[in-house]
This record gives sequence, structure tokens and C-alpha cells, in this order.
Amino acid sequence: MPVIQDLLANNRHWAASRASQDPDFFPRLSRQQNPDFLWIGCADSRVPANEIVGMDPGELFVHRNVANLVLPSDLNCLAVIQYAVEVLNVEHIIVCGHYGCGGVRAAMQDRQLGLIDNWLQPIRRLCERHAEELAGLASDTARVDRLCELNVVAQARSVAATTIVQNAWHRGQPLAVHAWVYALADGLIRDLGDTLRGIDDLAPNQRLRALE
Repeated sequence: MPVIQDLLANNRHWAASRASQDPDFFPRLSRQQNPDFLWIGCADSRVPANEIVGMDPGELFVHRNVANLVLPSDLNCLAVIQYAVEVLNVEHIIVCGHYGCGGVRAAMQDRQLGLIDNWLQPIRRLCERHAEELAGLASDTARVDRLCELNVVAQARSVAATTIVQNAWHRGQPLAVHAWVYALADGLIRDLGDTLRGIDDLAPNQRLRALE
């Protein structure tokens, strides 16, 4: 198992390798970040955002938490979205979950795990709303994976429902919100086909008028 000093040694090796391959890499990176994408993903260590989409540092603005939730009460997540939309002017927000998510699996169980149980309440409610569909699936694995998909779609719609995104659309700012899910088994991302590009893509009770 690596020790903390191994991480520092790995960093020095990585930095030297990048500088050797591209001498302007770090000077260019230090001048400005100008990503077109905000990635909201799970904190799972097996889902490294930049790596699985083949992007370098600086090309993807990233926020991660357990089970890739977007809650109206989470000021951390909302601050990231606001900075990405209003300062970085990203054109795409990607909510990417992953099959076999431990947070989603935990939300389907009735045993206590601690503070995390409070965080996972939105997924528990989602599980209740789709109980009939989930019960009809053949295995626990299938049920977890389907709830992972349902959760990603719900969180993408939660992103689109924020005042931040809706105000961007009212300004005419090009911005799309995507729902993706990543498979650890083969390394591939599935687009769930639920992309939101404007106010009309929201449910009527989520639409807000422009500020006057």
C-alpha cells in the first residue's frame, strides 16, 4: 500500500514527465482556466472525471460528492454551479453517476450508516417513487443500477431547476445539462438521453420567470 511520501514522489515524477512532453504545459495551466464543461460526479475514487473523458487538467471544472447529488440546500454545489456558469461560462453541465454506486445501494437499505443517511434521503424518496418498477427487476444489481440511472436524471433536472441555470437561459446563454452514467465494468459512459437546453425542458411547476 502506498504511503504518503509515495504520493509526493509520484507527483514529482508526473510533473517532470508533463514538463518534458510539453514545456509550456504548467505555464499555460497557471495563466487561466477556460473549461467548457462542468462535471458533477460521485466522490467514488474509481471514477476520475478528467481521465475517463480523456481531458487534461484545466479542461473540466469538477464537483464531486457522495452519489452525485444536487440539493437546493447544498451551498457548496450551488457555488460551484454559479462560478462555472457565470464566471467560466461553461456551455455544458454533465451530471455523471456510475453503476454500482455505494451511496445509491446504501439508500436502498434500512440499516443505519450514520450522518450519510441524512444526505441520502433524496435517493430514498426516489426509490419509493419508483418502487414498482424497481421491484419488477430480476436482481439486486439490476435494481441498484436502475436507481443509479434514475438518480442521475433527477439530479440533472435539479441542476436545470436552479435559479443559476434558469437565469442563464433567460439571458440567452448557451447551456445544456446532460445526464450520463459510467460503467466500472467496461469503462464506458452511457448518455441517458435526458438533455435539458432551456426553460421549456423543465416541468411547468419548476419554471421561473426572468428577473424584472
